Amino acid sequence: MKIIVDAMGGDNAPQAVVQGALEAHKAHGVDILLVGRAAEVLRAVKACGCQTLPAGVEIRDASEVVEIADDPATAFKKKKDSSLTVGLTLLRDGAGDAFVSAGSTGALLAGATLLVKRIRGIRRAAMGPVLPTASGRAILCDCGANAECTPEYLLQFAYLASYYAKRVCGIPEPRVALLNIGAEEEKGDTLRHEAYALLKEAGDAGRIRFVGNIEAGDAMLGGADVIVADGFSGNVMLKSLEGTAKFLMGELKKMFLSSTKMKLAAGMVKGELGELKKLLDPSEVGGTAFLGISKPVIKAHGSSDARAISNAILRAKEYAESGFIADIERDIELMKVSREQEKM
Repeated sequence: MKIIVDAMGGDNAPQAVVQGALEAHKAHGVDILLVGRAAEVLRAVKACGCQTLPAGVEIRDASEVVEIADDPATAFKKKKDSSLTVGLTLLRDGAGDAFVSAGSTGALLAGATLLVKRIRGIRRAAMGPVLPTASGRAILCDCGANAECTPEYLLQFAYLASYYAKRVCGIPEPRVALLNIGAEEEKGDTLRHEAYALLKEAGDAGRIRFVGNIEAGDAMLGGADVIVADGFSGNVMLKSLEGTAKFLMGELKKMFLSSTKMKLAAGMVKGELGELKKLLDPSEVGGTAFLGISKPVIKAHGSSDARAISNAILRAKEYAESGFIADIERDIELMKVSREQEKM
């Protein structure tokens, strides 16, 4: 198993990326192909205590870097020798089994779509982050790749995330719900009404386990294993959750430092607080899969440290080994909307 890693992507590149990649190579037994400015990557390798590249770790030189200020839609074309473009091209050409980058989300999505291509029949690739919930975890699909959607897009997101939940997350019969402003069938706008009908039809046919509409609060309480959303609504939900988690952890810290009594209490629940922090830490998940692309592409958070990169590489390995893409290719006809269905 070989994972291609964008060594220049992210706020802490290349040092954190290289360190995380070396840790993943050692911990998870994957070969690594680091793509980036070779001299800088080698310096980062030496800073990690390695005077030479470990067996199974390679470097592919790429002279350019896609910056955050670059136009996401065209950056990978204009900078053809960027680590992102070269890495995706290597993935397309079979030089590795998956690609991981903490670089520009928009540029990565555009490059993956146009270079690696979508699975034939999939209308739009979507982002499927794994969220912690009261009952375990849930996949939110989409969370920002597609701000404007059709009912067919949402139907396909349901299939993509449901298959991902089965194959990668080990959830045998994932409950699929449509993110909405209420649980009742009649709630929501035209898009939600039409998507609900398609999802219900798929559920009635036994193709997915559709459980109806769900509000964001109930979703976080464990009401579903897959949360289907347009990219705009999904992104608002995701960013709200991230902000709420940071706020709560900050308030807990202030509370436990407010007095000697509270400091003693903090010492008594230190282990439990650590588990809570770990549960809410995006670095533990490592990365978000681009679902619908013909080969595994994982987006790590832009501020990823070495631990997050290592976990993102682990996610890429699990994705590549899962058989998820083959499942989608096999069942793609089930995910298409006929003209008769469009008129309903």
